[in-house]
Amino acid sequence: METKVASVKMRNITKSFGPVIANDRVWLDIYKGEILALLGENGSGKTTLMNMLSGIYYPDEGDIFIDDKKVVIRSPKDAFAHRIGMIHQHFKLVDVLSAAENIILGLEGKLDLKAASEKIRQICDAYGFEVDPDQKIYDMSVSQKQTVEIVKVLYRGADILILDEPTAVLTPQETEKLFAVLRNMRNDGKAIVIITHKMHEVEELSDRVAVLRHGQFIGDMLTRDTNAQEMTNMMVGHSVTLNIDRPEPVDPKPRIEVRNLTVRSIDGILKLQDVSFTAMSGEILGIAGISGSGQKELLEAIAGLQPVEKGSICYVEEDGTHDELLGKDPLRIAEKGIALSFVPEDRLGMGLVGAMDISDNMMLRSFRKGRSIFTDRKSPRKLAQKVVRDLDVKTPNIETPVSKLSGGNVQKVLVGREIAEAPKVLLTAYAVRGLDINSSYTIYELLNQQKKKGVAVIYVGEDLDVLLELCDRILVLCAGKVSGIVPGRGAKKRDVGMMMTRLGGNSNE
Repeated sequence: METKVASVKMRNITKSFGPVIANDRVWLDIYKGEILALLGENGSGKTTLMNMLSGIYYPDEGDIFIDDKKVVIRSPKDAFAHRIGMIHQHFKLVDVLSAAENIILGLEGKLDLKAASEKIRQICDAYGFEVDPDQKIYDMSVSQKQTVEIVKVLYRGADILILDEPTAVLTPQETEKLFAVLRNMRNDGKAIVIITHKMHEVEELSDRVAVLRHGQFIGDMLTRDTNAQEMTNMMVGHSVTLNIDRPEPVDPKPRIEVRNLTVRSIDGILKLQDVSFTAMSGEILGIAGISGSGQKELLEAIAGLQPVEKGSICYVEEDGTHDELLGKDPLRIAEKGIALSFVPEDRLGMGLVGAMDISDNMMLRSFRKGRSIFTDRKSPRKLAQKVVRDLDVKTPNIETPVSKLSGGNVQKVLVGREIAEAPKVLLTAYAVRGLDINSSYTIYELLNQQKKKGVAVIYVGEDLDVLLELCDRILVLCAGKVSGIVPGRGAKKRDVGMMMTRLGGNSNE
């Protein structure tokens, strides 16, 4: 029987941020030639633990051993010295530089770009990467940028790799390529840790899972000896239902009609071209597409936040009357019952104010409803308490500034507030991005409750499995154009993935 060799041993690792204990005496082993999935709810301490291993944070207590030797890691430079590299969810690349220039950026000594390009090609050949060392970052897709980040840490000698949400914005085909590369790296003896909330990927890729809950290590097991239900129960601490409900739409009627919508960015770049579709009441319409395909511009155009070059966006009243939304400001559109819950990569960049507490952020939606010159603070406070309770927002209290919350909990506050507005049209972009599985299923149930009330829900998502399970219809965008509209029931994941990369999904060049 093969004996596993631990590349990393973390013992009694403790880290606090003020009164909040992020990691509490955590023990964790990471083995050579293995892919470890690190699991846990939002705020369970996964990223904090890995940030200490990669030198971003320093533990308050505890020890780290690399190859059985106690080490001190106070910076990413120290981590690289111990062959540890972390690929973060948000890439740290310079757009105007080439792949090779980004990979060697910051290295000491005389830099030979030609020699670097040759070494990059050798790494790519060894593991199955596809990277053009001379290609500029601004010309790359999301998956290409991620590949550069991985090659960058390998170039610097990393044998221990940590990937945070590596498939968040990848198509199924890109995910398959990434998994093949990670398996090749594992087979070469690399120790790999992935942080992810996608249980089907955990089952498909990992060899072992380790679970954290409330900052504490709960246990680990071989992936082949467990299943998604058991892993989720361990993360949450009780039994969780992992079925996404999809009730049949009841008496669906047109609510938003978009015709020939064309949108350009401020730089004149075409973002949407002749996009047409109808969103129905009592239906969840999914929007699928690789990152940057026009999803953001589409929702912002409907909400009155995005200038439109041409086309029409009509709100259809209960009596069938059509009301053109173009030319109306966001306040007048909101008065029609159209709520935009948009969660961009910068979660505090739209909709929430980081310096304000949860209660005051609720008031951003309701302050105009006051009946006197004095602002109503009682109702927002009740709403804040309800959102914290219903969505299990991890916070000391509702007076806590939202900038002090984890990204997932910030997201819960934003989505909870928008849904509480009781809209007739709910626009949600990346509503569960970065949320743990339990919180994600809570959001899916909230969206279904809105659907049952006759709300037209437009759901932009990254996880195709969820889109296929949750949505009644799926509109697929490819480079700003409609590649097709398919029924959620019966559509094939691979077919939708092909439509995301080629108009119509035709595999022929």
